[in-house]
Amino acid sequence: MNNKQKSLTATSCILASLIAGALLSPAAMAACEGTELTHCPAPFDKQLPDTQKMLTWSQADRVIGFRNDYRNYQGDVFRHGQSTPLLSAEKPLTQATYQINGQQFNLQDYVKRQNVSGMLVLKNGKVAWKYLAQGNTDTTLWTSRSVGKAVVSVLVGAAVKEGKIHSMDDLVTQYEPDLKGTAWEGVTLKQLIQHTSGVAWNEDYTNPQSDFAKLTQCEAHPGTYDCVRKLVSGLKSAHPAGEVWSYSSGGAWLLGDVLERATGMPLAHYLEKTLWKPYGMANDGVWHSYSKDKHDVGAHGFNATLEDWGRFGEFVLNDGRLPDGTQVLAKNWIAQSADWTTAKNSVSAGHPRGIYGYQWWNNEVPATAKGVVPLPQDSLKDSMWALGIFGQMIMVNRAENLVIVQWSTWPQAEPSFNAQPLEASLMFSAIAQALH
Repeated sequence: MNNKQKSLTATSCILASLIAGALLSPAAMAACEGTELTHCPAPFDKQLPDTQKMLTWSQADRVIGFRNDYRNYQGDVFRHGQSTPLLSAEKPLTQATYQINGQQFNLQDYVKRQNVSGMLVLKNGKVAWKYLAQGNTDTTLWTSRSVGKAVVSVLVGAAVKEGKIHSMDDLVTQYEPDLKGTAWEGVTLKQLIQHTSGVAWNEDYTNPQSDFAKLTQCEAHPGTYDCVRKLVSGLKSAHPAGEVWSYSSGGAWLLGDVLERATGMPLAHYLEKTLWKPYGMANDGVWHSYSKDKHDVGAHGFNATLEDWGRFGEFVLNDGRLPDGTQVLAKNWIAQSADWTTAKNSVSAGHPRGIYGYQWWNNEVPATAKGVVPLPQDSLKDSMWALGIFGQMIMVNRAENLVIVQWSTWPQAEPSFNAQPLEASLMFSAIAQALH
């Protein structure tokens, strides 16, 4: 970067900081310049938690770590476009309530119980309610965790539309020939994106020896790409492909790698090209990079502002169309993404239609839920949920023209569905009813 470019970057940082309400320190300015961002995210936290201990961070560390993920790891920037401000809804959300076992909870209760640090409700594309806490601002870049899987899913739809990916029935080895002779041979892209590959993967966030924990350790040291590739390439087959659903960040990483090989560019650059700039997102974002300008992680690592998370949800709600009507995604891609797999373990008494699609979740209030209001039969149907550990969410419901974004720091990475996830389902249904 030459001196003129540095000066322009610093000026942009100062302006963004003033808008956020506080002038950043020289140290913060230097950190912003190092990220190649157009504007500096705020707040700037001086002390960052140890990334090797991410799964066991304290609540306070989680807040700081999640809003500084773009600094915790090297990353590729995806640039924003010409945006227009989000307008306020004619009918703002003032209150919504749900009940569990005779106890009633309102919005204020909910944000405390969920450890919410950011929440956005968009009805008909307009802001019905926005909440920022724990020092977060409109410029804060919050990490997606596995919400990034849903972003990758959308990008796969764009690659199919462009012909970069011929068909979801293509074999993984057509794009990754070096995986011939491994457990991935014979697996289709559709099976990969639905997590029905049959390749064994231990996603246990509490087990320091799980495959996911090993992936996290790879990310905390140099040579990340080679480390993760060796881990994923060496996995064994557990079931015939297509028969059993089993959530796999290893498979999601591989899907991201396939997409990068098919498009010839890292995820961040493809995201910028296909929708971040054309759609008119308001801020730059950062994608966690395993090899800068070469490879970004497909399992997570997307970092963006609260309102841009919401704009992404609106893009999905509108079937992958730009504001000018240009269709970015393959025909019926969003509908296919919510065509839940009926493979074993996806279907249950609580979710008889299945729980997982193209890296989107079906998180309706379970049909078996007892002592809850809204009742399962009265709750929000046909919602697509992008979900990340510790409570990161984008909910899209096309029937209600509703998008809800939530940033959280749950005490557990993946609590029982009868805990925070159930309450989120109930609250989102209550919000839909309040705004209907």
